[in-house]
Amino acid sequence: MSVEKQILHPRNLHRSRYDFPQLINSCPQLETFVFLNPYGDLSIDFSDPLAVKTLNKALLIHFYGLKDWDIPEGYLCPPIPGRADYIHYLADLLASVNEEVIPEGHSVKVLDIGVGANCVYPIIGHQIYGWAFVGSDVDKRAISSATNIAAVNPSLSNDLTFRLQNAASNIFRGVVKPGELFDLTLCNPPFHTSAEEAQQGSQRKVRNLGKQKGREVVLNFGGQNAELWCKGGEVEFIRKMIEESTQLATQCCWFTSLVSKSAHLSMIYYALERAGAKGVKTVEMAQGQKQSRFVAWTFLSPAERTEWSRKRWKK
Repeated sequence: MSVEKQILHPRNLHRSRYDFPQLINSCPQLETFVFLNPYGDLSIDFSDPLAVKTLNKALLIHFYGLKDWDIPEGYLCPPIPGRADYIHYLADLLASVNEEVIPEGHSVKVLDIGVGANCVYPIIGHQIYGWAFVGSDVDKRAISSATNIAAVNPSLSNDLTFRLQNAASNIFRGVVKPGELFDLTLCNPPFHTSAEEAQQGSQRKVRNLGKQKGREVVLNFGGQNAELWCKGGEVEFIRKMIEESTQLATQCCWFTSLVSKSAHLSMIYYALERAGAKGVKTVEMAQGQKQSRFVAWTFLSPAERTEWSRKRWKK
């Protein structure tokens, strides 16, 4: 019997437990990693990076119509259900300024800050809602990987583009072109303050899975430095994002970022107040035992947001 995961967004395609026979049918490579666990259920070893990557590949092929997907060794391999939740709640955010109708199609333009080698947010957002994406990253190899994913999947290639952020200290600056409009920005910021802290987080993750047993810890099951940590952690990264977003006040309807720790929200709200944001929303999300959320802000008044939707999305 399929048991729904009630905590996921109602439109999330991953509300039921993984149907491994179905996924193996879509991606035969997955079969190598599937076994019967002590509870009599089919599963994989979630502490094995290759098993997790192959599961992701199967999910992206089966649910999102990809022909192929791969990432270089050592790069972040994110859980697909949680990434999908962010996208669906972002769709609701856009609907909130569009008479509760989700705008679809490539007229909706989204900027993914730190797209990563995996390109997961653009894949889900495009395949579910048809949105066009620009993905930026400071890592040349990540940009190359994301570009390759789009190139080998014809359904993506026309609506996904990627830009290298040449200055690691910048976020929007140097990526967004003069006069360019985005309906939405999204970001999963590096949340650790140092490489050491990121390593400790990965060790805790492996222990929680009960799979330590002498296995060498793989940093967050993949993840380059820029993906996992930055000076000051996520608070400083988001503060910088807020500061730069003031320069794009009329070029974007909603700016958003994931926030991993609720304790950081008060500092982020203070930064948004100082920046003069005219609308701030916090959306709580949860996947399994993990609590997450994103903060959205805009410099457009309610009337300007309505006018934005009328000009951008109304047929």
